[in-house]
Amino acid sequence: MKDMIFALHDNCPKYKQIYEKLKSFIEQGDVKANEQLPSIRKLAESLGVSRNTTLTAYEQLVAEGYIRGEGRRGYFVNLLEPLLLNNPETKMKRKVSQASPEILVDFRAGAVDPTHFPVKTWRKMTNQILTMPASYTYGDPFGEKVLRLEIAKYLFQSRGLETNSNAVIIGSNTQQMLLNIGHILKEKYHSIIVENPGYDGAREVFDLHKFQLETLPIQKNGADLSKLDQFQSKLIYVTPSHQCPLGVTMPIQQRQALIQWANNRDGYIIEDDYDSEFRYTQKPFPALSSIDATRVIYIGNFSKAFLPGLRMCYMVLPEPILSEYKKTFGMFQHTASKLHQLTVAKLMEEGEWLRHIKRMRLVYQRKMQLMVSELRKTFLDKITIIGEQSGLYVLIQAHLGKSENLLIKQAQKQGVRIYSTFPHFIADYPSDPLLKLGFSNLTPTEIVKGVSLLKAAWT
Repeated sequence: MKDMIFALHDNCPKYKQIYEKLKSFIEQGDVKANEQLPSIRKLAESLGVSRNTTLTAYEQLVAEGYIRGEGRRGYFVNLLEPLLLNNPETKMKRKVSQASPEILVDFRAGAVDPTHFPVKTWRKMTNQILTMPASYTYGDPFGEKVLRLEIAKYLFQSRGLETNSNAVIIGSNTQQMLLNIGHILKEKYHSIIVENPGYDGAREVFDLHKFQLETLPIQKNGADLSKLDQFQSKLIYVTPSHQCPLGVTMPIQQRQALIQWANNRDGYIIEDDYDSEFRYTQKPFPALSSIDATRVIYIGNFSKAFLPGLRMCYMVLPEPILSEYKKTFGMFQHTASKLHQLTVAKLMEEGEWLRHIKRMRLVYQRKMQLMVSELRKTFLDKITIIGEQSGLYVLIQAHLGKSENLLIKQAQKQGVRIYSTFPHFIADYPSDPLLKLGFSNLTPTEIVKGVSLLKAAWT
């Protein structure tokens, strides 16, 4: 099959849609055994997606045995046991029998604890802000001055980053910030180094800007910088405080090495400092940009520490990028709510923000300890736990002789939703499945129940 095309929508990752569609074609016999699939480049062009998106879908199909790669010849369909999918009655019965069970415990990582959100304080401060005339006008295109001042103070106190409010830019989310800064950088730079595994949302942005991607290997003990000087790129995107998804923290020696590399290359480091507030075994490390802010584009957000629905993040830009950014985006309307910006600024000004962070650090530390204790007690040496020192999730590497797909399906049959780390990998996915389990919005009772249900599913 030289080419194929089908519609993609925006409410599901595109790699997953491609994977599901090809899987369906194969199972229903629309694509025959030993038939060649379109090349990664050809399918990407037909569907209007990046090559990495197509590659991720193909690699998932390879991992599950649906297709095989034959080097330069491309990808071919494997022979499968015949499925009774051509009969409409059989299709209907299959759909009914495969109806998803009720989800009792959802180990989702992208959420916060709703019971500890300061609702009364937030409502009170919002009401106060609504009495201000400024709430009824359009805002500053780069963020409200009062919030930028508070963020600058907070970064100096908690992250060791000395900056001024003029260098702080407010936005709605990390991808939007990367999209804007990528527009500035691509005029001079044409490639970027990204972590593998790493944040797939950042890769999608860099793909959209047509950056060539080079990959920095990340292991359980940290980044491998041994071949850093062999890369062609002068840009690098890293998550040094809480590596996404492995959770390791970059030591000071590697941070200094990266700064030296950026200076030598006349390049820049994009530091995504997400989850930096929640470190449980030691105090949070200073930001990488605290070493040399002239070579670092710093990005932080309020999603994990406060509220995902707030849709607010920020970045600190060095010169001359700052001037170019303001020149380019000065006439654009702001993407984050002015009302929310003013409310967050008041929250920070009155000390409520820091109090909330300290309170939530203790709450999440207790949940992390419970999660790790229950997993170890239940599965012993059948799993390896990764990333328990910080963050709002853990990874478990399962040594159970089962595929990732099977483990996820077995968990779902017991009413437990767990998550794949496959999208984080560009290549070199580990032989033993690596699964993500978040705990932030679960009660202690739900954590214990969830682990118990996983035991019933997997053993």
